[in-house]
Amino acid sequence: MPAHTDPGPDDGTAVALPPLAGGAEGAAALRPLLGSVLAALEHGAAARRGPLPAGGPDAVTGAVEAALAGPGVLPEHGTGPTEALTTLVRLLAAGAADPADPRCAAHLHTPPLALAAAADLAASALNPSLDSWDQAPAASALEARLTRTLAAGVYPGRADPDAVVTTGGTESNQLAVLLARERHTRPGGPPLAVLHGANAHHSVPRAAWLLGLPPAIALPTPAGTLDPAALDEALAGLTGPVLVTATAGTTDAGLIDPLPALADLCDRHGAELHVDAAYGGLLALSGNPRHRALLTGLDRARSITLDLHKLGWQPVAAGLLAVPDTGHLTPLGHQADYLNATDDTEAGLPDLLGRSLRTTRRADALKIATTLRALGRDGLTRLLDHTLQAAHRLAALLEAHPRFELHAAPTLSTVLFRPTGTTDEDLAALRRTLLHGGHAVLGRATAAGRLWLKATLLNPHTTEADLHALVTLLEGSTHR
Repeated sequence: MPAHTDPGPDDGTAVALPPLAGGAEGAAALRPLLGSVLAALEHGAAARRGPLPAGGPDAVTGAVEAALAGPGVLPEHGTGPTEALTTLVRLLAAGAADPADPRCAAHLHTPPLALAAAADLAASALNPSLDSWDQAPAASALEARLTRTLAAGVYPGRADPDAVVTTGGTESNQLAVLLARERHTRPGGPPLAVLHGANAHHSVPRAAWLLGLPPAIALPTPAGTLDPAALDEALAGLTGPVLVTATAGTTDAGLIDPLPALADLCDRHGAELHVDAAYGGLLALSGNPRHRALLTGLDRARSITLDLHKLGWQPVAAGLLAVPDTGHLTPLGHQADYLNATDDTEAGLPDLLGRSLRTTRRADALKIATTLRALGRDGLTRLLDHTLQAAHRLAALLEAHPRFELHAAPTLSTVLFRPTGTTDEDLAALRRTLLHGGHAVLGRATAAGRLWLKATLLNPHTTEADLHALVTLLEGSTHR
């Protein structure tokens, strides 16, 4: 009987089984499929002809249903790999909100680098699972080297900094709150209090709720950042353990809290500091001293959230939680005989189960390590320079334009603005009109008591011409 066949239901006729992505024959099996995928991506993008499909939710849902008509998702008899890949990948590409388009600038949703996506393919093909060493020998060693390298980048000079890989900022913030709770919770003692600015990511108060802590205390941020005076007053009124969460790159405006002043207050009041640097944390690795200066005081935090599928150009997911000493991660330790039996660990097999709250984990370290090795610090700095400069150029265009109002100069790569003479209701309707027409994907944010359009520029390939085209589009859409 030929290899990789099934004898068939009744008559003994050999039926070929689908090939695997791994093993000695995996690359040969993938090669023709990749041709179908790449062609479908090209055709789908050409059919979309813009940053997102036109027509809104009803049109997109109709296109999906039309493409699935006939065989559907689970037909009685399969259509074969070429048809399935061609149809569904083209469908997804034609109906995508593509962050590689300069007019797709609403969210912290980065266009991934081609080399990172290629590395991610290898991780998918080999499919290591980082919950035990015998499922991921090389991947686990690579992850350990990567996490320590990145932790040393945000905690320079520390003896034993470390990090764990997460699915992104939400999981990292949850782990930070969990570790603080485990450090300070004592039987019969007061629970951990979590303080954060109103500018903080929603995952911070949600983590307090998820972990059974008292509701997190939100402090007002009228200027967009956490006010040290307000924090000082709040800390003076609290007893028991406190975790203060600051932000280095807010979701709405890309602002950075005054980290040195907040760290001083935490030291004075005996509180711990966690910094959610999911957006801006990669600046700590930059070779540009102006970038690093924005994060002065970051290394004084007890834990730091990083997220390289934001300002790091990685496919989702690529988050980390960094700590200044690997011993801070001890509460994550867990033992399951089938994954990290005690005698195996004593014999020298690495224990991976305490590197996450998840069991099955992808080798997300591969794409990150590949990107950093390929680019180097200088290449990474160039990407950051281009991206942040594009935001400043857009802000300058809007500030000089008589029909637009700029909220403030950007700190990172987020620009808040609004057409002059419009109400908040007009602004919200304009954003939806641009979405429905497939013309642009812009976000919305409230600042200084008003609604603003938000352009989050994360595409380092954005040109001056792209920025002028965006402003022209907005001008035409607003003043018809």
